[in-house]
Amino acid sequence: MKAAVIEQQGGVENLVYRDWPDPEIAPDEVLLRVHACALNYLDLEIRRGMPGMAVPMPFISGGDMAGVIEAVGAEVTTVAVGDRVVFDPVTRDGMMGEEIIGGLAEYAKAPAINAIAVPDAVSFDQAAALPVGYGAGQKMIERAQVKNGDLVVVLGAAGGVGLACVQIAKQLGALVIAVSSSDEKLERLKALGADHGVNNATHDFSREVWAISGKRGADVAVNYIGGDTWAPTLRCLGMGGRLVTCGASAGFDPQTDIRYIWRRELNIMGSDGWTPEGIRWLLAQVESGAIEAVIDSVHPLSEIRAAQTRLESRQSFGKVILHP
Repeated sequence: MKAAVIEQQGGVENLVYRDWPDPEIAPDEVLLRVHACALNYLDLEIRRGMPGMAVPMPFISGGDMAGVIEAVGAEVTTVAVGDRVVFDPVTRDGMMGEEIIGGLAEYAKAPAINAIAVPDAVSFDQAAALPVGYGAGQKMIERAQVKNGDLVVVLGAAGGVGLACVQIAKQLGALVIAVSSSDEKLERLKALGADHGVNNATHDFSREVWAISGKRGADVAVNYIGGDTWAPTLRCLGMGGRLVTCGASAGFDPQTDIRYIWRRELNIMGSDGWTPEGIRWLLAQVESGAIEAVIDSVHPLSEIRAAQTRLESRQSFGKVILHP
């Protein structure tokens, strides 16, 4: 099969589109003919190298993949050849595309239990866009118990997880303040349903949120950025506010301000990954038209370098999709 292979960690030039042995499935596994694979920032980190995380080279990344079942193991009864599925990338052997071989290839394998049915009305591109980014966003919104009428602030709203949080919070009836460092992307976020946009490169977003909320503060804040955004996020929350995080892309050891936590009785919670139930919920929302995963661009797998460069340069708005 053809695959996008990381020959060694480093720059994008280390990605090579070449032949790779076809996967061999175990009795309880299925073989997927990949029709679409979405990129995540994790793919960039795996290619560049992360301190403390050894990845055997050469390697194939890609955790978000959808397609058609090509073959099933002798013990598989839950899915059949020809079924349209998306893989939950967290398997018994590790995360696909991070710890074990992923989906940036013509074929991929996983235990049958990881295959989630894709409705006929949902395209492979839409399905592949969901598990990691939208799945993480769905779980964060669920953990924060967002409900109709809540005022929700989303930091990093133009990123993959942020886009999901904006769309899902709006679908639940919340008022959404999107925070991003790009005025152009804020306008696009408003077109997706965000009620307000704040540029945190030019404005103190905590003061802006306080003003927008009528000086009562936000009910929920989504912050997977960390770093210098952490303390202002605490300040933008009102009494009993909920802060939920699933990452710290700008730094995991930020300055904080405990006074806001006790005086406003804030709730700080973590959210890790996604759930199969969450992926199924998202597929149902896409099928009904309540949510549409944002697709930035679609590329043939042979153009993997250009696709990763688009994501790495932060040109993209939405998911970058590869077609093997």
